[in-house]
Amino acid sequence: MYRFRCGEETVFDTTVNLLEHKGIHVSVVTRDSRNLGESVFGKLRAFATGIYSPSAYKFIAGIIKRKKPDVVHVHNLYPLFSPSVLVACQQLDVPVVMTCHNFRLTCPTGTHLHNGAVCELCCGGREYWCVLKNCTGKIFESIGYALRTAVARKFRLFHNNVTLFIALTEFAKNRLIKAGLQEERIVVVPNMVSIPDSATDPSSGCYAAFAGLMYPEKGVDTLLEATALLPEMPVRLAGDGAIRIQLVQKAPKNAEFVGLLDRGRLAGFYRKARFIVVPSECFEMCPLVISEAMSHGLPVIASNIGGLPEIVEDGVTGLLFEPGNADELAKKMKLLWENPDLCRQMGKAGREKAIRDYSEDVYYKRLMAVYKSVIEINQK
Repeated sequence: MYRFRCGEETVFDTTVNLLEHKGIHVSVVTRDSRNLGESVFGKLRAFATGIYSPSAYKFIAGIIKRKKPDVVHVHNLYPLFSPSVLVACQQLDVPVVMTCHNFRLTCPTGTHLHNGAVCELCCGGREYWCVLKNCTGKIFESIGYALRTAVARKFRLFHNNVTLFIALTEFAKNRLIKAGLQEERIVVVPNMVSIPDSATDPSSGCYAAFAGLMYPEKGVDTLLEATALLPEMPVRLAGDGAIRIQLVQKAPKNAEFVGLLDRGRLAGFYRKARFIVVPSECFEMCPLVISEAMSHGLPVIASNIGGLPEIVEDGVTGLLFEPGNADELAKKMKLLWENPDLCRQMGKAGREKAIRDYSEDVYYKRLMAVYKSVIEINQK
């Protein structure tokens, strides 16, 4: 679990709920890294267990022997499980599906970022750059991240012990292939979203909206710059994160921060918006905010980076802009704000795409096909 709840945790929870609703028995195994704290002991424990954890191996092996699962579905192994659990699954002859929610297999920090800019120096077995650049800003932490990634790559702990990998977009799949994974072992399964019974009418929306984590790479600074260029347009921002206070302090008067919203209040937030802005400046995977907004019938303005162009079809379900370009973003925001019919048209197309590609039933069929495949592969 993360300090600030993120899409990965939401996807995990909704997947478990969906499978159980469909009659699939699920044994959930989680550990909370927040319990590590900030002590030296906690950090040393995270460092050690992140590389290889004999205790996690023993723990998972015991569960497998008792539960005898058909499939183990892994979401996040760091820092308290480590790839040791994959070895346990392999040795006990249980197929493994791993959903890659981030870029941990291609970047020690999982973000492909250094000082706010996209970085790919560590690709191809050059994890030492994480140390040389001190990517986390804490040298011992950077060493830990680099070492655990290097060990996993050197000993092929993921390559040899995961049956099939799930990538959330074709972009993410291509990153994994570049990292040396076999293309035939990677399946693209986008995140799912619950489809509301009815769509909103974005043409009557009373503000432009942002919803998500507030970190430097999420581009909220760029959104606020664009907002300052559009003083007559109300902009509301939902969410929390490490730089929220700094953002509030420098925000223009027409920007309102509404805080962290639960699922019910977030749905209401979407339904009163004219469009959603996703101004990320990093390689995004498959942000839930986009499919959620589309499911409500909202157009989306997003950065042209990472997997976002696969989700937001420029000129069809929304608009794309150059990451970090506040002037271009302001123009795209103004275009939608002043063209309610265009908002309605794009919102309708977005909802149709959400139903076709991201609905729970579609996701369930895709996921069960993956499970069936790994079981068949394991029996050969």
